Amino acid sequence: MNRKARRAIAGHSQRGMAAGSAVSTLFLQAVTLLQSQKLDEAETLYRKVLSLDPNHAGSLNHLGVIARARGDLEKACDLISRSLTIQPEDSSALVNLSGVLRLLGEYDEAISACRKAITAKPDSHEAYSNLGSLLLETRKPHEALVAFEQVLKIAPPTATAYLRLGLALAEVKRTEEASEAYEKAVALDPNSAKLHVHLANGLLALNRDAPASEAFKKAIALDPEFAPAYTGLAAILQARSMFREALVVHEELRKRQPDNHKNNFASSFLRNYICDWNGLAEEQARLLEAEASFVPFSVMCMNSTPQQQFTFARRWADQMGGPSVILSKSPAVGAKRQKLRLGYLSGDFNNHATVHLLAELIERHDRSKFDVSAYCYSTEDGSRERARIRQAFDHFTEIRDMTDGAAARRIHADGVDILVDLKGYTRGTRSQILKWRPAPIQVNYLGYPGTLGNFADYIIADAFIAPMDHHSFYSEKIVHLPGSYQPNDTKKVIGEVPSRAMCGLPEGAFVFCSFNNTYKINPPVFDIWMRLLKAVPNSVLWLLEANPLVKENLRREASRRGVAAGRIVFAPKLDLAKHLARHVHADLFLDTLPVNAHTTASDALWTGLPVLTCAGDIFIGRVAGSLLNAVGLPELVTHSLEDYEALALKVAQDPQLLRGLRERLAANRLTAPLFDIERYTGHLESAFSRMWSLHESGEAPRAFAVQPIQTKTMENA
Repeated sequence: MNRKARRAIAGHSQRGMAAGSAVSTLFLQAVTLLQSQKLDEAETLYRKVLSLDPNHAGSLNHLGVIARARGDLEKACDLISRSLTIQPEDSSALVNLSGVLRLLGEYDEAISACRKAITAKPDSHEAYSNLGSLLLETRKPHEALVAFEQVLKIAPPTATAYLRLGLALAEVKRTEEASEAYEKAVALDPNSAKLHVHLANGLLALNRDAPASEAFKKAIALDPEFAPAYTGLAAILQARSMFREALVVHEELRKRQPDNHKNNFASSFLRNYICDWNGLAEEQARLLEAEASFVPFSVMCMNSTPQQQFTFARRWADQMGGPSVILSKSPAVGAKRQKLRLGYLSGDFNNHATVHLLAELIERHDRSKFDVSAYCYSTEDGSRERARIRQAFDHFTEIRDMTDGAAARRIHADGVDILVDLKGYTRGTRSQILKWRPAPIQVNYLGYPGTLGNFADYIIADAFIAPMDHHSFYSEKIVHLPGSYQPNDTKKVIGEVPSRAMCGLPEGAFVFCSFNNTYKINPPVFDIWMRLLKAVPNSVLWLLEANPLVKENLRREASRRGVAAGRIVFAPKLDLAKHLARHVHADLFLDTLPVNAHTTASDALWTGLPVLTCAGDIFIGRVAGSLLNAVGLPELVTHSLEDYEALALKVAQDPQLLRGLRERLAANRLTAPLFDIERYTGHLESAFSRMWSLHESGEAPRAFAVQPIQTKTMENA
């Protein structure tokens, strides 16, 4: 090589070294600016670097980070991807890409990017942390747990790392270990209100209410604006029947965050429950207009329209998120069977109203046609009801300690053809299991008086409860059973009758009674009850004693309406046999609206007590009417509160009319459809068989009515 060429090469090398030095200096300055959140200045320097070196991968990667911070996710994805075409093994860029893809909803690609980052740099705790979070979000908690455990192996422990570990442990039902992880997180960052709330929730999962309360209080002290701490503390107080204290907590948050709909809604429902009505109707009307997501059951208990109830149910279902896989689309399990496999899903397989209604139905299922399984997430309460319902099923699978995904996979692996959800959106529900679609057919039945808004194919109803022209208020297809939708247990024992004095009832008084839960009582209905007491001398109103505040509030409301507080008599809670026995001292059961009596109405009718109802607009307010039609007393179904009041007064003032109603009820009790559980079971089984035949033929779910079948008349009750 000649001397000129060598000088040219040397000069080129020196210029390259100079350029490289400038690039490095600018890049480091840009990194410092980015770390200081000076995005505009950092971007300017990164672009200068690229003007000198268009293939500078680090600058492209960091410009992607800036674009993400500004919310331009598509641009961020493009820039980071370009950097990876230059340095495909750059773990940092792969982690950044996974974060952007996560925000774009591209979970599979985000997980793939994390796994590539780990391959490129096996000790990247950032990659493991991102991977764990993605797996947790996509309902793969066991895999997420492995990732979070790895973070703690390869990096110094942090509060965030222990928090994420705790969340994964909670998801896989390792609650004791989850609580321990939260405690370690709090120890590393004791001034975080968020961590104290997670610790409190972990303690609640272990039924450690007292330390959970203290953790919530600590969170409030650390951050008086952190709403979850208030709502968590209020929930504990409410569970302890400390209703005044719970309301104080709700009100404290309301002062700080007057537009916190979740808090206002919880406070509203609590006030409903304790019959604290001052300004409640106006508040609930405002809440129903909010663009927020509230528990649909609570919405149904307000003076809401059918369309509002459907809207909130759909909204609630949509915000629950979805699983990572739809199981019913995977291959069927097992060989073709002769029997249809039914799976009943519930958290109420214990001493609960659902079991009081359901037990004999499960016992009577035709085992030549059906294999009947329970999937139970309720706790063992040691009751006779729990023992009986467990014995009634062919298979009783405990899923309480399984994740939703694991429970769904178990149901699917068992080859369940029709999954029957008995819980809906009531307390303690795990309706998320239904979102995995573990069975080809899913049914909303009995436990929830309304639509789920999604993920059930059918709802079991009857022609009165849900006429076919109500279909627009249900996401499910309506199935009509003959008579009533509600099963009843004809083995219910009525205990020894107590004296009137033992019940606190005056001798010779006419007894209006309503053993409905107190959240069903509202001012318009209570106004009617008070007018009836005024119009019927020597009459009393007999209500269920739910809590001391209800007694105080309702007696005060009675006094405001000119009725002596002592004319309201409260019945303490008793076991079912004793509760049924005391019905003999009541003369007329007065129903509530917009929420009717459900099990309480059938209990009253079983004991021979006539029920007067007013039918509402949709399922939850039409149940008592369904029961009365099925027991042969349709004249006790009114359709306006004016007619309801007039008929109640007429019955109370006409002993012969009341006697006739009682005699007819006594006769019908042994023959009418409501308590003919043999025929009812046949009807429900016909419904299940029809659903399956539609499924096998490839037809989409569709509404239908079951044709009545005949059985021999009941001989014993």
